[in-house]
Amino acid sequence: MSSRRHVRYSPLAVDEDDDYNGGRRFDPRFDYSPKAFDRVPWKSIVLAVFLLCLGCLLLFLSFFIFSGHMGGEKSQAYGLLVLGILTFLPGFYETRIAYYSWRGADGYSFASIPDY
Repeated sequence: MSSRRHVRYSPLAVDEDDDYNGGRRFDPRFDYSPKAFDRVPWKSIVLAVFLLCLGCLLLFLSFFIFSGHMGGEKSQAYGLLVLGILTFLPGFYETRIAYYSWRGADGYSFASIPDY
């Protein structure tokens, strides 16, 4: 396939009705913020805190089994470790979003947390 370097392109004429035009005009459709964004999803936050606490408990139990301070087999410790990680990570993630939203940090809002 040969290239067409000899073809000269020219910009298209811009209509006055186009909103692109360098972003000079403001479209009110994109300034919509419903009141649902301001609601606090309490069920989701309680679930996130529960998952965080359960994950911490399971991780501590696996650590105690690994270190020998508690009776149990290594296979039980690995199982608790995997379950602890699987519950800790989403709990920490959503709890962190809820905390930063409550503090009013930039880029965080309660709308980022799914509501159940």
